[in-house]
Amino acid sequence: MRRVLAASLLAVALPASAFEREPFDESGFVALFDGSSLSGWRVNAETWHSRASGNQSGGAWTVENGAIVGRQDLPGNGGILITEASFGDFEVALEMNNDFGSDSGLFLRSTRDGRAYQCLIDYLPGGSIAGIYGEGLAGDLFLVNFVFGPSPQSIVPQDKAPFPLPVAPEAWPRLWKPGAWNEIRARIVGNPPRITTWINGVRFMEFADNIRRHPDRGAVALQVHGGAAFAKLAVRYRNLRIKRLD
Repeated sequence: MRRVLAASLLAVALPASAFEREPFDESGFVALFDGSSLSGWRVNAETWHSRASGNQSGGAWTVENGAIVGRQDLPGNGGILITEASFGDFEVALEMNNDFGSDSGLFLRSTRDGRAYQCLIDYLPGGSIAGIYGEGLAGDLFLVNFVFGPSPQSIVPQDKAPFPLPVAPEAWPRLWKPGAWNEIRARIVGNPPRITTWINGVRFMEFADNIRRHPDRGAVALQVHGGAAFAKLAVRYRNLRIKRLD
């Protein structure tokens, strides 16, 4: 997903140091990635991100140093890596260490052609992480409470978000570590769904949809965005795991 928002400062300043990490119960999670192969996943070229190849290839996906690494395979050509299994209600967690300037996403209940609720991983100036986007879904679903400034250590709060920003901009460098592994987690339950996302244990978004836009079940997918701006950048994911909640 790539969509730039106009930066808009909140009228009321957030506390300088306040953010709260939640404890997580890791029981019931199973690995989605074995650390050495793409077993259980397949590359998919059906989305618009693969138009540069005429939808013949879906990006270059490899396993490097225990992580899934995604890059464009041709200039401007991306795609998705999607699980063979489908899921209904679930919580999914992963660690990411993407190049700043890259555009990716964690797809929830994805179809084979990439329609999904997306947990944003737009790691670039003007982008956001842990917001929610309706990838290929009806309506204009795009919810974020911050955007990145010119560096990964600067964020700008956004007003009119359905969930307030839980971290003040000055405290963001204590939560987010550029060039290191950071955890992203998302939970989707029901249909219309309630979706919750976290960054490094801090709840960043909570959204209850009010219409049924999508099937009850689908796959988990990772994205390499199409477009020439992202041609030399890599996304990296490890420790992918899922807990079924249904």
